[in-house]
Amino acid sequence: MQPLVSPGAGPIPGVPSQQPTNLFRFGGITLYSTFAFPANQALANSQNRIFTTPLGQNGQGFVGALTRTETNLKEGGRIPSGQAYDVYGVATQVIASSTAGADLVPMNAPFNDAIATVAALQNVVNTAVLQWDFTQTVVDICPVMLAGAGGGVYGAIAQNAAGANSGAMNNGNGGIWMYRKHPVALPGNTTFAVLITFGSRAAAIPAAFDMAIRVVLLGYYKSVIEIG
Repeated sequence: MQPLVSPGAGPIPGVPSQQPTNLFRFGGITLYSTFAFPANQALANSQNRIFTTPLGQNGQGFVGALTRTETNLKEGGRIPSGQAYDVYGVATQVIASSTAGADLVPMNAPFNDAIATVAALQNVVNTAVLQWDFTQTVVDICPVMLAGAGGGVYGAIAQNAAGANSGAMNNGNGGIWMYRKHPVALPGNTTFAVLITFGSRAAAIPAAFDMAIRVVLLGYYKSVIEIG
């Protein structure tokens, strides 16, 4: 028995004898993690490891459990099995709180009009360096001032004769992004962390408020969907 084909049609393509057992799904995504620094904490010569504490657990300088604002990691320090992640950008956000000691929740004051706060933001941007930590290997990424959202302090402040400030400053948005041409591949089950490292000239966090540094890895993922 011959198959029915239209006149002039080409040869019938071959059909695989087995159905595929998995499909791949692709998409853009971010991984982010935050480290909190209380008032008066020394920064000089310190290494602060992030992407190690998952959602709902305590760590990385926070007294209370990390919430969705601080991280989106379901498992600390590891890429899920069956999912590859390629990083094509790194962003760093420096945030100051309005007061000190409020359970280290510094997300409530993204804009600042105090000279001390601006100086503290600049201290972090100018003295911090990001590094990959792959358990046995540490690889430099870049100074924080070269990571997006960490390019400097922007805004305007005016001070009157009585010493009162008016205006607003924030830590700005850097225009340079790492790994745009050559992404960093993190295969499934990869164990990793990012270090926020300070040199000897970094000043301590001021006494009047807490600070936090949030690092965001921008990239895309490929995950395996089992279908048979």
